[in-house]
Amino acid sequence: MATADLLLHPVRLRILQTLLGAGELTTGQLRDRLPDVPAATMYRHVAALAQAEILEVVRERPVRGTVERSYRVRQDKALVDDDARDTMTKDDHRRAFTVFTGAMLADFDRYLSREDTEPARDNVLYRQGIVWVTDEEFTELVEEIEAAVERRTRTAPGDGRARHIISLALVPDRPV
Repeated sequence: MATADLLLHPVRLRILQTLLGAGELTTGQLRDRLPDVPAATMYRHVAALAQAEILEVVRERPVRGTVERSYRVRQDKALVDDDARDTMTKDDHRRAFTVFTGAMLADFDRYLSREDTEPARDNVLYRQGIVWVTDEEFTELVEEIEAAVERRTRTAPGDGRARHIISLALVPDRPV
């Protein structure tokens, strides 16, 4: 599994989000979809993700004396696993959460900047809910949520399916 530092870098996170919605893309196609990321930066971060086996090469083809590669995300590798989370300090978690919320804000801003968006029609949802559960019930809840999202990650574009971004943060609210 990957480390939080590797996955939660702002540019690498955007690359992963873009690829998750598209299936597979070349670096050139990624650059078209993320035009604010300089070419050298894009190539460096794609290489880092590929070296960590978070991205896999699914196709290679010769193009004008070079090799163009198509990449896709290996979702089983694109996770900060329990062992990695256990070794993170509180400051590591704070930094990771800051990157996470920054990416979430950027996603929402990109959505709202389009002319054709209608949040009510599009079922945009942002809310917090409070649940009173035991540690065991909380673990079950997390597993249920992750399983529900995982089942949907196996579907493909088409047949009327539209891409949706699901961002989730679970935070204990214990008295100080």
